[in-house]
Amino acid sequence: MGKSERHATIADVAALAGVSVGTVSKALNGRGSLREETRMRVREAARQLAFEANAGARSLHSGRTYTVGMITTDTIGRFSIPVLMGAEDALGAGEMSVFLCDGRDDPIREQYYVKTLLSRRVDGMIVTGRRTEARAPIGANLPVPVVYAFISSSDPQDCSVVPDEAGGARKAIEHLLAVGRTRIAHITGPEHHDSARVRAAAATERLTEAGLSLVAPPLFGGWSEVWGRQAVGILLAGRAEFDAVFCGNDQIARGVCDALRAAGRRVPQDVALIGFDNWDVMTEASQPPLTSIDLNLEGLGRSAAEMLLAAINGSPSPGRHAHPCRLVVRESTSVPLS
Repeated sequence: MGKSERHATIADVAALAGVSVGTVSKALNGRGSLREETRMRVREAARQLAFEANAGARSLHSGRTYTVGMITTDTIGRFSIPVLMGAEDALGAGEMSVFLCDGRDDPIREQYYVKTLLSRRVDGMIVTGRRTEARAPIGANLPVPVVYAFISSSDPQDCSVVPDEAGGARKAIEHLLAVGRTRIAHITGPEHHDSARVRAAAATERLTEAGLSLVAPPLFGGWSEVWGRQAVGILLAGRAEFDAVFCGNDQIARGVCDALRAAGRRVPQDVALIGFDNWDVMTEASQPPLTSIDLNLEGLGRSAAEMLLAAINGSPSPGRHAHPCRLVVRESTSVPLS
């Protein structure tokens, strides 16, 4: 009978890397204050030896399970999936696993998942959803840290990481001004929706700073292409003179684009057009492709996970943290050179 293969131990990794066993543990578990050069040397030694840490032993040693719960209310996944991908990037680097739970906007189901995750002794939780406005905390005095991502908690002592929607709206207006547009209309979603109000207010404020104003009061409606087409009809019927439209999301912008083309207005030559969310299904299918504000959801998810890891390690960051959006320029605001 052949000899059984011997698996590398943490002591073998320490010997190859020329460090102590304690340093190997810190480097592989993402703990302690080590130089990046040391961490890289330890990880390379572990890779060469095909070393695999024993999860059970690691948990017993640290008192942690190296698992995180993620609860979402976004059943479609339009926003939560990119947030989850970003969070997993950060958590995976720390060898953390994620349990994903779909609360489906049902408080009873959500509380069931909270209890289930706590029974599994998760080290922390991330809560996300499809809207950015504040929601009630998932629980009081929970024994593990919680970070809210994309959505926010109504408790200012909770850690919430949200997109800087006001900053994104300002970037949209600044871009339109930079391409020479001064007669700007704004078409957005329902007035009761927090994102619609925040984006409209920031756009108005930025124009005021430039000594300008919207050509008409913000047009609030639905988050749909149908509303975008209807809103263009309202603007044209009111004889509003406009050379640009900033839309509250990409669906609206695509509807606006179709209606402008039907009315004989060229985009971007006659009317520059910009959306919000940078949803590729809409931005790339539009004719021409849409300039949009990207919420940077994966980056937001990474930031939320990093804050959760810091909280697990004893360094919480309470309060609301705005994550920057970015401008993605496409043909709907860029006039081709002749």
